[in-house]
Amino acid sequence: MLLWHGRWTSPKSGGRCEDLGRWIVASAWPYVYSLPHLGNLIGAPLSADVYARFLRRKGEEVVFVSGSDEHGTPIEAEARRRGIRPRQLTDEMHRKISSLFEAFRISYDNYTRTESPVHVRFVQEFYSKVYENGHIFDEEIEQLYCENCGIFLPDRFVVGTCPYCGNPKAYGDQCEVCGRLLTPLDLIGPRCAFCGSTPVVKKTRHWFFDLPKFSDELRGYIERNENFPENARNMSLAMIREGLKPRSVTRDNEWGIPAPFPGAEGKTIYVWMEAVLGYVSAVKEWAERRGKPELFDEFWKDPHTRSVYFIGKDNIPFHTIIYPALLMASGQGYVLPYNVSSTEFLMYEGQKFSKSKGIGIWMDEALELLEADYWRYYLIATRPETKDSSFAWADFEAKINNELNDVLGNFVHRTLTFTASRFGGEVPALNPSDEEARSAISRAEDLAKRAEDSLWRFRMREALVRVMDIAREGNAFLNSRAPWADLKEGRVERAGSTISAALTLVKGLAHYLEPFLPDTSERLWEMLRLDGSPHETTWDSAFEPLPEGHRIGDPKPLFRKVKKEELIERLREIRAARAQPES
Repeated sequence: MLLWHGRWTSPKSGGRCEDLGRWIVASAWPYVYSLPHLGNLIGAPLSADVYARFLRRKGEEVVFVSGSDEHGTPIEAEARRRGIRPRQLTDEMHRKISSLFEAFRISYDNYTRTESPVHVRFVQEFYSKVYENGHIFDEEIEQLYCENCGIFLPDRFVVGTCPYCGNPKAYGDQCEVCGRLLTPLDLIGPRCAFCGSTPVVKKTRHWFFDLPKFSDELRGYIERNENFPENARNMSLAMIREGLKPRSVTRDNEWGIPAPFPGAEGKTIYVWMEAVLGYVSAVKEWAERRGKPELFDEFWKDPHTRSVYFIGKDNIPFHTIIYPALLMASGQGYVLPYNVSSTEFLMYEGQKFSKSKGIGIWMDEALELLEADYWRYYLIATRPETKDSSFAWADFEAKINNELNDVLGNFVHRTLTFTASRFGGEVPALNPSDEEARSAISRAEDLAKRAEDSLWRFRMREALVRVMDIAREGNAFLNSRAPWADLKEGRVERAGSTISAALTLVKGLAHYLEPFLPDTSERLWEMLRLDGSPHETTWDSAFEPLPEGHRIGDPKPLFRKVKKEELIERLREIRAARAQPES
């Protein structure tokens, strides 16, 4: 057993606490330079949404947050190119991305932005405290400057060869191949990411976070935290062994949060060093909007609170080293990350997503092709949990048609239509002595518990398989019992008991599908005419049989089959229409 945050947890249950409580669920903040693609969606927002919904169904107290990351040079440069102010660009992108998350049913309690006054004020107050605590220092440094563009080059806008692995396209803050944290001057053959010219070295004064000071504390924290996945733990400990370096907190950008340090006029906070604090400020904003500012301390400063983060593997060091060190440096008693659930990469037909090359599917395009639950199902079913996975049209067609439609949709529709046509839409009696029916319900309950165990261990893909197995169990049960044959032979009571048990499984699916397919869950809820709504209930009574005589609603198919050729052609049409100049 492991004592963590003042409570006993069991590694066998994925670090789950025996008694339940408060959770902060956070997904990585999308950078609003462009719209997210499907790989971005499963890497953070969708995975986090499944987990937050699961915790709510378990009766936990949850606040689920994220927001638009909108500062930094990329936005500033793009706005300059368009001849508009950066805020105009980020206002537009924040609206679009917010609406896409709503359409995909991402259930944020607060999806905010880094231009939020609460966030700006919080970041400045936070760094003032870190400065007062003696963890910020300034010095004159040499920095790369592009004479052609007339700007100092922030980390992300220097490209060169990684000195560790030889990746020729490493950025000046991190190599996306080996994951090492870098500085622009570490790169071999650096060049401006804007114009490709070779920058010169110029002197400028900047402020730094004394990250090495927290090496021992970070090492102990990471070693004790058995909830971290192995890839995050091993990468983080290796970086500490090699020696951490001070991290620059300021930039010469115009577009950003003004640095609060004495003498730092004209400097802004480096976007990577302020966006991670959005996890904290978003909860503060949420609490203040509810008129209960005390909730901020109740969540963030209660040692029993567990905070979990859903990110892509390329962001691991910022969440396991830099972010926890900043929380430590503030001296405010903020809880450290309980877990950092990092996915591998989702590819597209074996290639990296690329908007310029037309490789991949973007969130807005996906919704023009099919409803959100089709995409939610496929992305969770192929979630890259332990290794990279790839979106493939043939696989998408097979999973939608053979699983979502033929397994889940078929079981639900045959059960509900049989109830409507042969029992007048009323739930028949479940015979108390019908051992086969009781056994089918018991097996479904066991599958549901196994799905819960997978979710506690952050295995969304595995959990979805277990929930779908309930539908498979239901189809097998109907086939073996053949209630249509019972009715033909006059065995009405046996047929009724079969259908009552099948309806119990449908009711269980209405409950347990909610984290994965919320629209489908709500449609099932309505067709069964259950009280309330699936997102307002816990799973305590998920498999309690419906009362005899309860009337169901009109059955309607849940899904339709798809053809990949039609979807691919429709995607081409969407892109061609968007490429047309406005008249």
